[in-house]
Amino acid sequence: MAETSWTTRTMQNGNILEIPFRRTHNIKLSDPIRKYIETKYDQHPDTFARDLEVIDQLRKDAVNSLEPHSSGVTKLQQYAAQLVYMSGKFPVDIGADFAWLPSLGYHGNHAHTENNIRFELANVLFNLAAMYSQLALASNRGTSDGLKSAASNFCFAAGVLSYLKTTIIPELRGATPEDMDTFTLEGLESLMLAQAQECFWQKAVKDGLKDSSIAKLAAKLSDLYSEAGDWALKSNSISSPWIHHMNAKHHHFAAAAQYRAACDSLEKRKYGEEVARLRDSLNCVNLALKESSYINRAVQADLNGLKNRVQEDLKRAEKDNDTIYLIPEPPKSELKVLDRASMVSAKVPKEVSHSQEMLGDHGALGRPLFSKLVPYSVHVAASIYADRRDRLVNQNIIAELEAMTARIQDLLSSLNLPGSLQALEKPLGLPPTLASHADEVRQANGVHRLHAVIADTDKVKGNVRQMYQDGIDLLRTEAGEDEAARRKFGTARWTRQPASDAVPKLIAQVSDIDGYLKQADTSDRLVHDKLRENETLIRLLGGSDRDLEDYVPSSRRATMTAKVERAANSLRSTLNEVTRLESRRRKKVESLRTKAREDDVLPDLLKETSRLERDYPMQPIAAAQFETLFDQRLNKYDTDSSDIKAEEKELEALSQRIRQANQTFQTAKQGDSSSSERENALQNLENAYGTYKQILRDLDTGRTFYNSLGGIVSRFRDDCKNFVYTRRTEAQGMEADVSNAMAGLQLQQQNQESLLAQKHAQNQAQQGRHRQQQQRQQQASRQYAAPPARMAQEPLQAPMPQRPQQVPAAVTNVQSPPPGPTTWQEGMPIVFGGQQQTAGGAKSNGTQQQAVDGRWDPSQALRFNR
Repeated sequence: MAETSWTTRTMQNGNILEIPFRRTHNIKLSDPIRKYIETKYDQHPDTFARDLEVIDQLRKDAVNSLEPHSSGVTKLQQYAAQLVYMSGKFPVDIGADFAWLPSLGYHGNHAHTENNIRFELANVLFNLAAMYSQLALASNRGTSDGLKSAASNFCFAAGVLSYLKTTIIPELRGATPEDMDTFTLEGLESLMLAQAQECFWQKAVKDGLKDSSIAKLAAKLSDLYSEAGDWALKSNSISSPWIHHMNAKHHHFAAAAQYRAACDSLEKRKYGEEVARLRDSLNCVNLALKESSYINRAVQADLNGLKNRVQEDLKRAEKDNDTIYLIPEPPKSELKVLDRASMVSAKVPKEVSHSQEMLGDHGALGRPLFSKLVPYSVHVAASIYADRRDRLVNQNIIAELEAMTARIQDLLSSLNLPGSLQALEKPLGLPPTLASHADEVRQANGVHRLHAVIADTDKVKGNVRQMYQDGIDLLRTEAGEDEAARRKFGTARWTRQPASDAVPKLIAQVSDIDGYLKQADTSDRLVHDKLRENETLIRLLGGSDRDLEDYVPSSRRATMTAKVERAANSLRSTLNEVTRLESRRRKKVESLRTKAREDDVLPDLLKETSRLERDYPMQPIAAAQFETLFDQRLNKYDTDSSDIKAEEKELEALSQRIRQANQTFQTAKQGDSSSSERENALQNLENAYGTYKQILRDLDTGRTFYNSLGGIVSRFRDDCKNFVYTRRTEAQGMEADVSNAMAGLQLQQQNQESLLAQKHAQNQAQQGRHRQQQQRQQQASRQYAAPPARMAQEPLQAPMPQRPQQVPAAVTNVQSPPPGPTTWQEGMPIVFGGQQQTAGGAKSNGTQQQAVDGRWDPSQALRFNR
């Protein structure tokens, strides 16, 4: 079992790769969360003070878990679960800048920063996969239990990477980190699976399984390393040493698979096949050893150990087959392809795939933070439901009931009822019905109440218009500032979208609100015109009974025949039925309004929100997700809507009876015109009362409309303020960037001009030096071309020396012109010493000396005595 020894040594000496951790900077996640709650929710941030502390601690624990330990797995899982839960409570761009340094690739010092909760989640899950890989590497793989643990952790690492690739990255809503692209994650996942398979292969070797089984494991292992290497080649983040490592491993285990298959062939006495598989194994080992320059020593030792073993067995097999068995060696193409046995698969931990189910007061991952925070979309959904409910109740039900009442009143007015009947029944004084109506108007303060309601409505209307105008002014100011900046910097540099393209919904609200206001103005004018036309009679109704009696003339008491009396009683009975029907409708309207006021949808919305957060943790809550709930709750008004049809049929039948009864009544009293003036007066007052009630209803509807519109316009103005503030902040940053860029361009241009000027000056100076050099060369050539006699007559003068700092102490053979000081002074000639010669050319013996010429002879060298 030599193979077991070198395999064990390989596993324990670093031929397994681990995923390094990504690192980040410390930030307080609670600050942007607190700010968002304060600005976007109706709840105070201090309500969630404990949750804010916990989220900061969870992040601190998670990002600092950089050592392979099981506690680090729990910390990372807990933080990741909270991030998933928070994605449904807060927007991904909550305002926290998460900066993470990549762990792979060639840009490890360049942090990637994103204002994105999902980007944070992706990095945390990447570190969770790295934690699993390092836990696998830290396992004691010298034992069977250690190998099982290592294989399990590698499978968990592959599962987390797979979950990251398929679930988190596609929903990232931002730039994908360089080392989290599809190719990199696929390569890392395949590498983790390959290393998990290698653990099972080693365990099989340790346990002494059959050669055929080990060969199947090794063949699949080779395929996994090959797949990992193929993905790694497409990645820009997986380094070359890793790719060479994967390639070497691929050939290594292809060789190991063929070696084990050769051993199986030997056991089955297939000697020719044994030789062929050993030869193919040796070829695979040699291919792997071509990566020796790039792989670590542990892998090289594995390959060399396997190569020696294969060479020995191949030498023995060839000798045995050539001398004993004499079985032909099949070519490689005829060898049966080895079967594969896969023992691994990517396993996503349930703490990752079902993290939300494990959150709770007693959950394994802790309680969900900010669970009592109602998302803003839930408030929007509640508002949408309230608007839809009120529209259904007010427009589809109550408006229909009131329209029926208005139609029956119009019918009575057209038939001059009940004035004609009241004039006949009570020819003197005020009829009881009219007296009760007058008393009602009088107690309500009549016209003064109407004017007061109109004044209050106009005040609300003015506030709404002012808020609308404020929003319009803000948008116009922003548009002017944006256009001024675009003219200043140019469209090439000022690339920001105009407001109409940046916030089309906000701009669309301008025309929508303007349409609402114009429609309301039209309705207001109709109400005011109706009040002006009937104000005199309404004032009369609100006055004293004497004024009413003066307005209503008395008629002589008519003698009612039996026929007239029967017709009058029938008509009165029909009119009483109208009164009962109107009273029933009023009660029904009040009941509907009470039912609508008590229809609180918020509890059901919170229950549905909790369900959605559990089922779809990564999906933010939107109002559109509650449509089914809305439909179910609005079904409770179906019975009220169906009653409208019954009311309509009853009204038609009653209208027909009124016409018939009135026709019979008019026929019975035909010829009696003594009460016509009284009839007209009474009918005018009845019509005025009906108009008074209608104006009250219209004014109440108008006031309700303006109050509702005020909330919409207030949000519109606030959105305009926020938009303008954001745009101004953005414009300041853009203006600074553009100004810096322009200043940089100007500085670059100045530098270029300066460099060009310097280069021109250098060229001019070089040309000047070149001309001077040419001139010196020409002068030198003329001097050397002159006759020797001229050179003797014009000796070359020595250069003017600098003043020495001190006189040399021992300089010999230097003569100074006598007489004079021994120290040279300025203005004195320089005298050079030379060899003393006699007149005959022989050396002097020192008794007679000839005066030395102080001028320098070019034919003599310059020499100083030491």
